[in-house]
Amino acid sequence: MPKAEFFADCEGLSEEETGRLCGALSGICEADAPLLFELVFVGGEEIRALNQAQRGVDQVTDVLSFPTMDGIFNQPIKAAEHGEEIDEEGRILIGSIVINKERAREQAELFGHSFERELYYLAVHGVLHCLGYDHETDADKKVMREKEEEVMAKLHLSRGEEA
Repeated sequence: MPKAEFFADCEGLSEEETGRLCGALSGICEADAPLLFELVFVGGEEIRALNQAQRGVDQVTDVLSFPTMDGIFNQPIKAAEHGEEIDEEGRILIGSIVINKERAREQAELFGHSFERELYYLAVHGVLHCLGYDHETDADKKVMREKEEEVMAKLHLSRGEEA
């Protein structure tokens, strides 16, 4: 099975930024068709309303992920098994990620790194959730953090490193 190639449907990043993100994500899983994710940027009130409506949590958060498939963690993604998620260009939609830009800016300042790093980190975090990664247990969190750092290193945005 070939390594996955990623594409993003996003109006909030430039073509260059989107290409950079997708390039760093490429190869983190296996798929026999390109993988597509939607990336949406909102403010605090919008994400709070989404969080309440979708998760029953009435609070502002930094990122929400809405995966389209279950049971794909660490499994090759096969187009034949996910036909309902394939778009007109033959890409498999893995989900939507909603990022609160206001919270991202606050967190970048709080953590002492760039807004760019925080934004990319939240996008990577969201994509990994769409691929079945989670952080409910310490063991799951360790696996997810390692994969996040792998992608962030490709972006030259690892902890303490700026592009």
